Amino acid sequence: MKPKILIIDDEKSIRDIFTLLLEEKGYAVEAAETGKAGVARARAFRPDAVLLDMNLPDMSGIEVIPRVKEAGPGVEIVIITAFGTIRNAVEATKLGAYAYLEKPVDNEELLLTLARLFEVKALAREVETLRSELTERYDFSNIIGTGARMNSVFQTMARVARVDGTVLITGESGTGKELVAKAIHYEGPRKNNPFVVVNCGAVPRELIESEFFGHAKGAFTDAKEEKTGKFEMAHTGTIFLDEVGELSAEAQVKLLRALGEREIVKVGGTKTIPVDVRVIAATNKDLEQAVREGAFREDLYWRLAVLSLHLPPLRERREDILLLCDHFIRKYRGELLKNILGLAPEALALMTVYPWPGNVRELESVIYEAIVLSDAAEIEAAALPPRLRRRQEEATDGTPSGRTLSEVVADVSGQAERRMIERALEATGGNRTRAATLLGISRKTLFNKMRELGIDRIS
Repeated sequence: MKPKILIIDDEKSIRDIFTLLLEEKGYAVEAAETGKAGVARARAFRPDAVLLDMNLPDMSGIEVIPRVKEAGPGVEIVIITAFGTIRNAVEATKLGAYAYLEKPVDNEELLLTLARLFEVKALAREVETLRSELTERYDFSNIIGTGARMNSVFQTMARVARVDGTVLITGESGTGKELVAKAIHYEGPRKNNPFVVVNCGAVPRELIESEFFGHAKGAFTDAKEEKTGKFEMAHTGTIFLDEVGELSAEAQVKLLRALGEREIVKVGGTKTIPVDVRVIAATNKDLEQAVREGAFREDLYWRLAVLSLHLPPLRERREDILLLCDHFIRKYRGELLKNILGLAPEALALMTVYPWPGNVRELESVIYEAIVLSDAAEIEAAALPPRLRRRQEEATDGTPSGRTLSEVVADVSGQAERRMIERALEATGGNRTRAATLLGISRKTLFNKMRELGIDRIS
């Protein structure tokens, strides 16, 4: 679609010259000779940009600007001005005009200005698209869980996201602390501003201050250039301090001061830099125990734990394992070009009884590897890592819940059948004949299964 440009100028010669020039460059062009006519054309034409003369017979360009902007949100205005009205043109840029050009206008300068204008608009659209994708990617709905434990987490997340306070997220490694932190940010009041991550456990002890606050040129031997720290990068947004429990005592003091004073000084610098950031911290350590043992400052702990959120380990929310398996199969089968529909009942049973010490991160890794190793429509138990298959022997003698593997298989198989039937009915709009065809079974078998599983509608 051609970019649309509206010319508002009372000189016919200028309107004609600009129209010819711009149409030759592929723009769609319309023109008006008065401010009133220009505003009316803007409402009908919905231009992307307006070339606006400052001196019009019925009103000034200053008066036209807000009316044109109301007529077409996102429209950019380039002022055309004579030497004597440059001051007014500068004033116009304060009202939102993109630029001003002095008469007589050089054609190349005009084309270059418009090219830059549309480049900026394209970048703005790209940024907005990326921002929307980020918001969608880190929406609460992308955190998988339906059990009571995760429902409680979701409720807390929703409350925490609405305010601007400091948050401490606790939980074992692999439970999804960074994903939750991003969801809180992108659902919160700072969602359009930066989200900056610092892995406190990965930064060398002697460099943590520079990482947090930046350094001045020449502050130390390798400081050949000035560096912007993560706190400054996160200004007006959120800084996520991952594994904050790994900070040294010295780093804790410096972090405490930054949180309390809301300002920083670069290493080797003298200038105080104010920072407006929301802090979200995360740790897999028991910080209260660390405080009691003197390994973590109590005053810093209370600075971080203004709002608290704990993520349960996967072994405490086994009801979500099937959902997570389904989610990661959907995520990776396209990427790996595999037509994997799900897990075989025996594989599902092993996934259910395994304790998942690495939590969701480990489960995701297992599913990815299993898809790579599988060629059938279902992931078989043989495609799972040996550590999961070893659980089969333990489960045969009785799982921690007192159930045998065959009992787990029967239970998981029923759940898997229910999910596949419900998904097929949903995909076919409730048409049972088409759903049976999709599942590769007869219509009668589908009816029997639905009656057996108590499925009487799409859920």
